[in-house]
Amino acid sequence: MSEQSVILLVEDAEDDILLIQKALAKGQVTHPLQIVRGGEEALAYLRGDGKYSSRAEYPLPELVLLDLKMPGMDGFEVLEWIRKHPTFRAMRVVVMTSSDEIRDVNRAYQLGANSFLVKPMDFQNYIQLGQLLQNYWLSIDKGPSMERPPRKNGQEQKH
Repeated sequence: MSEQSVILLVEDAEDDILLIQKALAKGQVTHPLQIVRGGEEALAYLRGDGKYSSRAEYPLPELVLLDLKMPGMDGFEVLEWIRKHPTFRAMRVVVMTSSDEIRDVNRAYQLGANSFLVKPMDFQNYIQLGQLLQNYWLSIDKGPSMERPPRKNGQEQKH
């Protein structure tokens, strides 16, 4: 992953967003972080719809950090959409959720999650999580090439 590769955080809880931002900074993760606050907004970002139409401003992420428990479209539905969409099915998705229920773990992996991480209960462990993301997902792991879907008549193809 290059230094300018984007991480997309899909999270509805403002407290968790703040903790994750601080933990990534403490873990010396310098990659740009784009934040969307729900499933529908995540799909709009990935498709390049509406305010996300500029890929210069909203580039496709090389890593998605996905919360599961969100109102409206939840993380399972987002993950299922990503894996069914030809352009995004190889995208790396790390589930980060407060649930450690085995049915959630199993379902996330069945839908194609690359990893399942339980959100830490304290800030020190959030820092370790940020360092883990930096050391493995952002340094060692090699992700697929992601390109924006082609547009027909100025409109992106819907899948």
